[in-house]
Amino acid sequence: MTDTEKFLEVRGLQKSFGSGDTRQDVLRGLDFTVAKGEFCVLLGPSGSGKSTLLNILGGIDSVDGGEIIIDGDKLADMDEKSLTRYRRKHLGYVFQMYNLIPNLNVKENIETGAYLSDDPLDIDELLKILGLFEHRYKLPNQLSGGQQQRVSIGRAIVKNPDILLCDEPTGALDYNTSKEILQLIEEVNQKYGNTIIMVTHNEAIKLMADHVIKLRDGRIRHDDRNTSKITAKELEW
Repeated sequence: MTDTEKFLEVRGLQKSFGSGDTRQDVLRGLDFTVAKGEFCVLLGPSGSGKSTLLNILGGIDSVDGGEIIIDGDKLADMDEKSLTRYRRKHLGYVFQMYNLIPNLNVKENIETGAYLSDDPLDIDELLKILGLFEHRYKLPNQLSGGQQQRVSIGRAIVKNPDILLCDEPTGALDYNTSKEILQLIEEVNQKYGNTIIMVTHNEAIKLMADHVIKLRDGRIRHDDRNTSKITAKELEW
């Protein structure tokens, strides 16, 4: 396996919450790799451990056992300062809730992400890809939910992160808007080559992914590469 194919390595990952009688094992020894530039979907029902896994990959949660290696760097070897710098420089986050700054306009919200990068993307070009250029001076409360999610994607992607972590990014959106957001994430992946890891419980989304990891009860039930993926536009559910 080449270095590109094992860009992200997860080995024996374990995580529990609570102790004694209240202890709950959330992740029970996960092993997988994600290739550079891959669109990987973490699929599973509520309580399967997928959001906990995403938070661990993002350096937000710690682990009880196992290790994560990203592009040769072990997260466990990083002190808090190094981990913060790593998150700022290499990771982008898109959540179900948009978390935009209400008194900043669209362009300014995206610029808050650019400030975290040594090599940010061109903001005006990105605004055009996002379909937000004509809305760049509007405040968040002047936008639809789909437009606000586009801003949050722009804020995450403008720093050109190695990995874009998406936690149910279409969870609060209607069907048509969800498909538009998925098409946008697909376009971002193809244009900029970021590795995308998306948590979802929507089975249909797996059809557009390069790599699908199914979780249940903290274990990997299936780990498959998709040899016949379809475009986001072709998805139906």
